[in-house]
Amino acid sequence: MDFSNLKFSASMMCADYGHLETEIRNLETGGVNAFHVDIMDGEFVYNFGMGIHDLRYIKSAATKPVECHLMIKEPARYVELFANCGADIIYVHPESGYQIGETIQRIIELGVTPGIAINPTTSVESIAELLNLVKRVLIMAVNPGHAGQVFLPFVEKKILKLIELKAEFGLEIFWDGHGSVENIRKYAPLGVDGFVLGSASLFGQKRTYEEIITELRGE
Repeated sequence: MDFSNLKFSASMMCADYGHLETEIRNLETGGVNAFHVDIMDGEFVYNFGMGIHDLRYIKSAATKPVECHLMIKEPARYVELFANCGADIIYVHPESGYQIGETIQRIIELGVTPGIAINPTTSVESIAELLNLVKRVLIMAVNPGHAGQVFLPFVEKKILKLIELKAEFGLEIFWDGHGSVENIRKYAPLGVDGFVLGSASLFGQKRTYEEIITELRGE
């Protein structure tokens, strides 16, 4: 099957920070569509992730879009900061603050593409109205906060529900967490538009990024 239209984002928390500029160059040459930057505050998720200096550097070195996944409390306080640091896309979690719809509207006003990130235990029904405000939905296939986790099978029902809503809302569906070859081969034909690639399929594989991504696209 041809997966040439799939969109792949590189999960930069898995990159080699000793050679970050080379990583970015090799990932772009290899065929990634975007760079995925996970921002964590130690409160919304029990981990500290990447920060504004990481985002600024990746944006300065990259020619592809940079997407910022905010796993932080009260993102409304900080979306302007991340927009000014160069984020092209900002994902927020519905549970992360009050009046999240206003936060999404502010992201739009800043000229940045907004998206909703949905935790494994967040229902489609609870975020249905927010789908009117965004064109991108990032489905967490694992509990957020750590790389290297295994896929939670019960998330499949939610993925299928959102795929059914794609046409109605004009959505793009993206997968984050254990984006393995097996999951890409299974869920891309069902309607998932893109995958965040981390340690399950892209980083630490002892092959070039170009070889890996070419194989994932079936080219």
